[in-house]
Amino acid sequence: MARGGAPKGADTPERRCIATGEVQPKAGLIRFVIGPEAQVVPDLWGKLPGRGIWVSADRAALELAVKRRIFARAAKQAVTVPEDLVDQVEAGLVRRLVEGLSLARKAGGAVAGFEKVKSWLETGRAAALLQASDGSERGKTKLRPPDGQDVAIGCLTARELGLAFGRESVIHGALASGGLTERVVEDAAKLSGVRREVGGATPGKG
Repeated sequence: MARGGAPKGADTPERRCIATGEVQPKAGLIRFVIGPEAQVVPDLWGKLPGRGIWVSADRAALELAVKRRIFARAAKQAVTVPEDLVDQVEAGLVRRLVEGLSLARKAGGAVAGFEKVKSWLETGRAAALLQASDGSERGKTKLRPPDGQDVAIGCLTARELGLAFGRESVIHGALASGGLTERVVEDAAKLSGVRREVGGATPGKG
């Protein structure tokens, strides 16, 4: 596995992080482009036009790129870097992850609630376990990621998980294999690398 939780294979597209110099799969990096007004813009959906500038999905790498003005060197031009660029990336990843979970739920590929999640784990339907970063540690230890896959997502708060499931808050959730699961797991790995500590503890990585 490469940084960001992305599997590294022979056919996996790779890019170089401008902050660390490390070459790794695109799935473990954040893409940026230079906007019309020479402003650095995160491209979390990978759809914005322009030459991509890549930084590892790691808060320290992102902060280093901002602090040392590496974006300007990579773009080979003067650029404007928003003061809250790293926070923009984090907020955008939260939105993308919540959206992916919501779509999976609507397609029948995700459930929430202790008993439903437990049932999915016991029957082998669950491919990934979701647990709120600010949930009770004692309660979370009662559920384990599915055998053989060990995919646990713990970078969203109970409120954020609740948004994905149409509830006020959610502590436990599960994803079935296929569908949007690969995207959700990938986005969760990125968010885990970028996110600040939540509730006094560093969110877990999948």
